[in-house]
This record gives sequence, structure tokens and C-alpha cells, in this order.
Amino acid sequence: MVQAGRMKVNKLEEMLHTIDAEARATAFLTGRSSFDCRVMEALEQVPRSAFVPPELIDYAYDNRPLPIGRGQTISQPYIVALMTDLLEPQPSQTILEIGTGSGYQAAILAQLVQHVYSLEIIPLLAVEAAALLSRLGYANISVQAGNGHDGWPEHAPYDGIIMTAAATCLSPALLDQLKPGGRLVVPFGRPHMTQDLLLVEKDIDSKFHSRKILEVAFVPMMDEDHDSAITHGKG
Repeated sequence: MVQAGRMKVNKLEEMLHTIDAEARATAFLTGRSSFDCRVMEALEQVPRSAFVPPELIDYAYDNRPLPIGRGQTISQPYIVALMTDLLEPQPSQTILEIGTGSGYQAAILAQLVQHVYSLEIIPLLAVEAAALLSRLGYANISVQAGNGHDGWPEHAPYDGIIMTAAATCLSPALLDQLKPGGRLVVPFGRPHMTQDLLLVEKDIDSKFHSRKILEVAFVPMMDEDHDSAITHGKG
């Protein structure tokens, strides 16, 4: 048992070192050679092994995405760190997550902000993630089954929005729920191809400005039959 605990610690430390190395290697694209210490502490504190299927626990701290069933994945730790850092989360903030998945990204954010509202379009995944997060003691995460394009207007506006599946459009309803001065991080592009990780900022006049961070590969966002305010190839 002690040996298993040591192995977990070693794998976690290796994951954190790998994230640091990738941050330095991609700094010419992201503009970030390291991530905020609060973000790295959150990655250290949240047990990624709790969010992967039992048969994949040995790979839980590998720096790669892993399948979680129903055609979905838990994101690569470096990408989780980067997307979280791009949000620039603060303790007093409220964040909306689109795509709960396993609940791992929500758990990371819960260490950093006041409350996380997370939407998952697959009802069973929403139920499973909510139950797991509750068992792990995350009291500041609310999970609901719903379409991410509609957002969660009851708790809007949000200081930040993070999308963990690739979108080809961003709906006006969702963008309206971002506060002026807020940030939205989204993998943007067509399914089954590389996408652009975008940082979208809403200025004090409610105008949007987006910039590409780097290329990524995410599972596609489901049910995209919505009008769009921002579409692929425009910004």
C-alpha cells in the first residue's frame, strides 16, 4: 500500500514536471512559459486517477487524453493547465463550463474560483460526474444536463466560460452570458481535424476579440444546430 502511494506521488510529480516542460516549449505560441502557481497547485491537489475508468488508472497521470466512455475523453493535463491559466481564474469569480465529461476540469476550477457551473449534454455523464464530485467533497460545483449552446442563464453573467469540446460556432445566447471583461476559452474548428484553441475576450463595451493560442484536437461539441455570433474562420 505504501509503495502504491509512492508510485502515485511519483507519477503526479512527473505529470507536473511534464506540464512545466510543455509550457516552456510552447511559450512561443501561447505567450506563457509557465502557468500561475495557483493553477499548478490545483493540478497537484486534484487526483486525476479518480476521474478515469478503473482499467486506466495506471495511465491517469500520463500527459495525454484518455477515454471515459460514450465517445468522450478526459483532456490532456497540459491542455487542462493551459486552458485554466488562460481563464485567469480568481477566488471571487463564477465560471461556466461547457462539457462536464468526467468532472476533472470542473474540479480543477473549483480549487480556484468561488463557484463552477458545469453543463453536460449526455445526461448519464452529468449524473455520474455530479455524484463523483460530491463524493470527493466539491461543494462549489453545480452540474446539470443541458445543451451548452444555451448556456445556464439562471446563474449568468459569468466571469469566465470554458468549453471542453470543439465548437464550430458560439451562440449569441452563450456569449451574452459572459460578463464584460470576461474570458472564454474554446477549441474552435471542425470535428475529426485539428482545431484552434481560442481565447475570446469581451471588452467593457461588450465587443469580442479573439486570438488563436495553438492547435489542439478535441472531441466535437454535440448538437450544434444553433445560430452563431462567432463562426469558424472568423473572430
